[in-house]
Amino acid sequence: MNSCFFRAYQEVLLTFAAMIVVDDILVSDDLKEVFFACNLQACHGDCCVEGDAGAPLEESEISVLEDYIEEIKPYMEPEGIAVIEKSGVFDYDMEGDYATPLVNDSACAFLFQEGEIRYCAIEKAWEEKKTPFQKPISCHLYPIRLSQVGNTTAINYHQWSICAPALIYGKKQGEPLYVYLKTPLIRKFGKEWYDKLVVSYNK
Repeated sequence: MNSCFFRAYQEVLLTFAAMIVVDDILVSDDLKEVFFACNLQACHGDCCVEGDAGAPLEESEISVLEDYIEEIKPYMEPEGIAVIEKSGVFDYDMEGDYATPLVNDSACAFLFQEGEIRYCAIEKAWEEKKTPFQKPISCHLYPIRLSQVGNTTAINYHQWSICAPALIYGKKQGEPLYVYLKTPLIRKFGKEWYDKLVVSYNK
């Protein structure tokens, strides 16, 4: 472990819960200890309309959204389309980082609603094979969030009251976060890394 990484590791330990290190990636023990599974029938997809900013976007994701926005629009609500056509596919959060735009400073511009439940128009277009992009990795990984610590990345569980039904359902399903989020974790960090995480958690 090099000295820069060790200092970053010490810093994150003072800030976050207990963590392990997998290939220089800091991973919270919450991924093993918190049981979680989305329950849209209970939460109605409130994460798409609550909060003070849109979903975090990586710079590379912006160009993909721009390339496929015409394929995504048919699944969006009219208000969201209006925001995208006026301001583009991204905005900035309070820290100046890229994020999805909002409608009336509330709902994600990319949501669509069926009955009481909100869904992601980006993902719907992907399900219909209109685009190769499933959805922003920050949404796919939620309720874990990535943060930069020195030159490395920290993975932490983001606790939010609107996700309380997911904790109950996760307990019933018996799925800790690292199992429930296997697909997006592999998408972000690769299967080799994920397999090492599983081994670390099961020592």
